Formats: sequence, C-alpha cells, structure tokens
Amino acid sequence: MASTDIEAPYRIEPALLQAPTAAIGDVLTELAFKAARLETSLRHPETAASLTSVVRVMNTYYSNLIEGHNTRPRDIERALAGDVDLDATRRNLQIEARAHVRVQAWIDELFFRAELPDAADPEFLRELHRRFYEGASDEMLLVTGGGREFLMHPGEWRNQPEQDNAVGRHIPPSSEHIEDFMRAFASRYRFEPLGQSAKIMAVAAAHHRFNYIHPFPDGNGRVSRLMSHAMSHHAGIGAHGLWSISRGLARGLEDRGEYKRMMDYADSPRQNDLDGRGNLSQQALEEFTLWFLKVCLDQITFMSSLFELDTLSRRLRRYVEQNEDKLKPESTALLEEALLRGRFDRGEIMRITGLKERSARNVLSDLIRLGLLGSETPKAPVSLRFPTEALDVLLPRLYVES
Repeated sequence: MASTDIEAPYRIEPALLQAPTAAIGDVLTELAFKAARLETSLRHPETAASLTSVVRVMNTYYSNLIEGHNTRPRDIERALAGDVDLDATRRNLQIEARAHVRVQAWIDELFFRAELPDAADPEFLRELHRRFYEGASDEMLLVTGGGREFLMHPGEWRNQPEQDNAVGRHIPPSSEHIEDFMRAFASRYRFEPLGQSAKIMAVAAAHHRFNYIHPFPDGNGRVSRLMSHAMSHHAGIGAHGLWSISRGLARGLEDRGEYKRMMDYADSPRQNDLDGRGNLSQQALEEFTLWFLKVCLDQITFMSSLFELDTLSRRLRRYVEQNEDKLKPESTALLEEALLRGRFDRGEIMRITGLKERSARNVLSDLIRLGLLGSETPKAPVSLRFPTEALDVLLPRLYVES
C-alpha cells in the first residue's frame, strides 16, 4: 500500500475474517453453547435482573481499572444512589462510573425492547459517547498531554488538528478523515448480512478496529467496551448481560498485561504475501480474535459457575450462618424461596418460615434492612438482591483486585 493511502479507510483492512480458523471455530461453538446455557440458567427474570445489576457494577469497576482507576464497588453504588465524594478526584471517578452503569443499562433496555440499533452505526456510537459524558464537568472534559489542552465535546468525533495525537506507538487517522473511516467502519461491521459465527468474530475485530481509528478525542476505550457489550447482544452471546467483557479484558487469560499487548499486536502491518491482502496483518487479527473470544468464553464459564442454583443456594445458607448475630436461621428459607420462585408475596412468610406472624415479619425486615431481599414498593412481592457487602460470600471472586 502506498504511503499516500495512509488516510484512506482501506487502512483498517482486513476488517473481517472470511472464515474461522480451526482454533477459532472450536471456541465459537463452545462460546455460543455456553452463552445460551447461561442465559437460561436462572429460572426467574427477577433474579436475573438483580444479578444483571451486579454485573453492570462489576463491568464498570473493571472498565475503570483498565483506565488505571480503582473505583471501589461500594463507591460506585454510592454514586448510583446520588452520594458522591467531596474530594474532586474521587467524585469525578464516581461520576464516570455512574455514567458507565447507566449507559450499559440503557443498552440492555433497548435490547430487551428489541430497539437496539446496529452497534457499529456511527450515530449510535456518538450517542454512547454523549451519554457517557453527559453532565460531566469541564475538568472531566479537559484533554491534556503532548502539548495540547482543549475541551472535548461529548458525542463529537475528533475534528480539529489539535485533537490528533499518537496512542502509544500507534498514530490514528487524522481528524479530517474520521468521518470517512467511521462510515467504512459502519459498512464493514453492519450485522444484518452476517451469520452468527461471523457476528461473534466481528465483535472482536470491531473492538480493535474502533480503537485503531480512535474517533473521539478521549473515552474511546470506554465506548469500545460498551459497543462490544451491545454487539454481544446482537451476536447472541450477551446472555442478558450476565457476564462482563471488561472483567475479562482487565484480567486477561494469564496476566493483566495481555489486553494492551494484544491490542498493540493487532496494529501490526501486513507482513508478507501470505499475510492476507489488506493493510494490516491478517494473522494478527486472527490471533487477536482467538484471544478475545477465549476471554469471552472464560468469563461466561466463570459467571455460569457462580449462578448455578445449587451452589448459589449453599452460599445463601452459608451467609446466614456467618451472620447469625444479624439474621435468624429461618432467613435461609425466605432467601431460597426467592431464589427458586423469583419472588413471593409478603403474606406467605409465615408458611415459608414456619414462624408466627410477628416473628416472621421480623425475619423479613432483617433481610430487607441488609439488602438481601427487596421490592418495588413497601407492600409489593419481594425478590432476591445481592448487596455489595455480601458478594464475597454470595458471588466470590468478582472483585479479586479489591
């Protein structure tokens, strides 16, 4: 490719793998199967919805960790409740985390209503960026480094020379060509004509190529992970949001540096006549895709083990036993009822616990106070919840780093 083509959208080719390698094919089969099994593993939508909320916070935590920010899950939940820190730095991190959770919830809601647009659509990607930075302070929108200093406008591509900058060793397309690159990106990663295997492979390829273009002045990594979440829904491996791509990317398969190394490796130019026909290395894209899909499979497998009903029931019992100073033994019966049935009416608590009315109400009140059961209104049926304070027992190893 001639040097004069460096600003041509052809620069991101190959954008898609024409056929999976044998190794990728094996992972695709297992990934689709396990994602479908995870999606149907929980019997009731109330329990699934509660766990999806936990996963959103976890996804946000690890997305922040990738950016070098260790925002504790408890601080994220505080921010969601409107309680932000007085310290400016911690407050800004909380606000970013809150935005991530809310944007992911918006994506999930659109998908559940069958209204989620094609995730590669430029307008959808700009809306992700706009929503993420909606309400951000000027301090949070200030981009500095490399002798530059300017305010970023949420939802706008890079459109000024001062917004162009190297990303590590990589030099993205210049701002004047971003519109052309993103039109090409949308065309190459439009899901409508693709089969399921091609869609799943495209999730990985699009994740890299989006960051390769680096269309926004800042926030590209966060948007790419939200985009991958949306694409996973469309590819049939989203499992109703019960697993997290960010946890896998932050941890890798062997070590935490893999994500950065693999993204850098996928930047590699074509090596020889046997390395595809595009500007970038086809072999590197194949190896990146295989790694990315293995990460997805690893996370789906991990979350499936946590959500298995028998083991989750045992953890509920263990939590009650470990908190005997706060919870009566009969609490276990109410928690298991909520797990198995999804929710139950408050009038059933005497039957479930075998206690008289006043004692049964006290047991229920303790579980609601500790956040293990909850309801939409004070008199509505109750369902299972997973408070942060209980996760070390109920869903262990979610936050190993903390």
